[in-house]
Amino acid sequence: MSNDPIAMRIAQWANAVTWGDVPENVKERAALHVLDCVGLSFASLRDDFARLAAEATAGEGSASVIGMPQRLPIADAALLNGILVHGLDYDDTHPSGVIHASASALPTAMAIAERDRLSGADLLLGYLIAVEVSARVGAGANSGFHARGFHPTGLVGAFGSAVAAARLSGLDSAGIAAAQGIAGSLAAGSLQFLDTGAWTKRMHPGWAASTALAATRFAAVGWESPPDVYEGRFGLYAAHVPEGHAIDADAAARGLGEDWELLRVAIKPFPACHFTHAFADATIALVTENDLRGDDIAQVLCLVPEPIIPVVCEPADVKLTPRSDYDAKFSLPFVVGTSATKRRFSLAELLPEGLEDPASLAVASRVRYEVDPSSTFPKHFCGEVVITTTDGRELRHRESINRGADERPLSKADIEEKFLDNVELVATRAVAQRVLESVLGLADAKDAADAVNVWRGQDD
Repeated sequence: MSNDPIAMRIAQWANAVTWGDVPENVKERAALHVLDCVGLSFASLRDDFARLAAEATAGEGSASVIGMPQRLPIADAALLNGILVHGLDYDDTHPSGVIHASASALPTAMAIAERDRLSGADLLLGYLIAVEVSARVGAGANSGFHARGFHPTGLVGAFGSAVAAARLSGLDSAGIAAAQGIAGSLAAGSLQFLDTGAWTKRMHPGWAASTALAATRFAAVGWESPPDVYEGRFGLYAAHVPEGHAIDADAAARGLGEDWELLRVAIKPFPACHFTHAFADATIALVTENDLRGDDIAQVLCLVPEPIIPVVCEPADVKLTPRSDYDAKFSLPFVVGTSATKRRFSLAELLPEGLEDPASLAVASRVRYEVDPSSTFPKHFCGEVVITTTDGRELRHRESINRGADERPLSKADIEEKFLDNVELVATRAVAQRVLESVLGLADAKDAADAVNVWRGQDD
């Protein structure tokens, strides 16, 4: 193993890797993850958070925003695109890193590829570099960022995105390493939003992307930065992981170019916190197979991985009566209660009438949890549901591997269907089809700016 600092080892890989080095299955999967991100950006346009974010980032510029006609300064476009990708909490997740890496990776790669008229393959390579680094940096904390109250998507996303931004901007290994060191003083992301369902989480990946662009600009002019940004005594892990928590800092650089973490990134089948998905699937399976209605359910016991309890189970009073759609996405009782009564969990269930549905809230009030003794978290976002019926039956279903995980991935057809459903919430079928073809053909595009222009979704 090299004695170089972790940031330099990452930089040396990022500086050397080419699109030709990427295996075909990784290339194909990257396009599908980008497709998912673009579709989610369109779906977000219905919501107030998208409108307000657009107001906050209003300004003249040349950078594209997915699904919107306006062009913004590059940093604002990256911020807004990150908000749109992540705002519905329906975007992909790297399980062991516990991070939504694509939501900062794509806005970063888009911004620079469009600005510098790079190729579509360059854009995809930048996206992949960011995902690979962010996933590894997140995994090295062994869930420790959450334990300290930090949201890895914002905190860690800045590092992978800084590597991608520096590489796409033409910096050498020293410059790519410096960008990481600078990002270490700019990256942020607090989990305090969990107490009220506040919107700050929606900003985290976009801010990570904007941070990466700023770090790259400073690195490009030779700004001095700390080389030991990960492993130093005040580095990322020391400052953001509880004392005594087991970490693996070297994971941040291990296996780069040999073992592709993108293949472990899970695309979401439900628009809620990924920690709740196994429970939604298990509940739907039980009520469907046994033809249960809400009144048939006396109690629901969820066997839950211990690290996710503060995120989706506590504080109990907030989780039982979510005050907003965002609150609901992080409420295991609400997701289970709604899945039990509606036999689905879609964006429609997060509209006001869904949040106030008496039958769903009644079942939610009967949801309990215990620590899962068989948990494999964070490798899998597993879960088990035990329903006790009013006539005394005990029905049990376990999802050992969450749907969408690398061992149980969504198919290309599933991802395309999700994309079309999301885009058609706000645009015509013709627009949706045109954007789909542009994204899936991105690797062959000579000028990424032409492709990104299509993603703005404007009718001819």
